[in-house]
Amino acid sequence: MMMPGLFGDNLFDDFIDDFVRPAKHAAKYLNPIPSAMKTDIKENDNGYTLLIDLPGYQKENIKAELKDGYLIISAENNVSEDENDPEGKYIRRERIYGSCSRNFYVGKDITKEDIKAKFDNGLLKLFVPKKEHKEQLPEEKFISIEG
Repeated sequence: MMMPGLFGDNLFDDFIDDFVRPAKHAAKYLNPIPSAMKTDIKENDNGYTLLIDLPGYQKENIKAELKDGYLIISAENNVSEDENDPEGKYIRRERIYGSCSRNFYVGKDITKEDIKAKFDNGLLKLFVPKKEHKEQLPEEKFISIEG
């Protein structure tokens, strides 16, 4: 049976695992928010809907950019939680600083005006319409010769 730890879900298990299998858990220290930007992509007749989980992020800290056919979503988080007892001694202090980003290729025919975005309750919803790729024929560069 796993008991909840003082500072997390399984403090004792994490403590032991860090010594027994340090390589397995090294990623959690390099990426403090490993579950950030989980994305569901749904296709319909008109386009694609992307649902991106961004719990704890604020709308003003999320950016969506279209560059060279890629939709680039980035987010930054800066959270500080301080809890004190009535005498002012620290019980717990936590700070989370982090950023994450994802890139999605949407094609060079898509413009920023085509993409619709909405952020509500930690969920970023984007709609990218389907556009038929217009294949450009190679331009003929021959000079006509009269004769």
